[in-house]
Amino acid sequence: MTLTRVEEAFRCLKSELGARPIYHQGAERTKGHLFISILAYHILINIEYRLNQSGDTRRWASICKVLGTHQRSTTIIPDNKQRIHHVRVSGQAEPCHTKIYNALKLKPGKGTKKYIVAKRL
Repeated sequence: MTLTRVEEAFRCLKSELGARPIYHQGAERTKGHLFISILAYHILINIEYRLNQSGDTRRWASICKVLGTHQRSTTIIPDNKQRIHHVRVSGQAEPCHTKIYNALKLKPGKGTKKYIVAKRL
């Protein structure tokens, strides 16, 4: 049962993180890929555990499907002073999103705007 859940989680993670196919030729890159995969898996299990503690027994694929509808948009605007402005706006969280965020003790952005200015290279 545990092996099935681990395999399901890695399938989900690899598709979500875009980690397929793997063409590593060096040992260090392979180790790095494995480290990122294990770290992501631990985060996934922690999220499932915390949701389970609040009575939500959904698995990672279901959680991703629900949260996938909560969007964040970024508009990139260059100016004439060699700067690039990134304006990020979070969408309004729906009740299904808020329930998950509350169980994880996260505060969803309510139409939050974030401005980032970078210099052009």
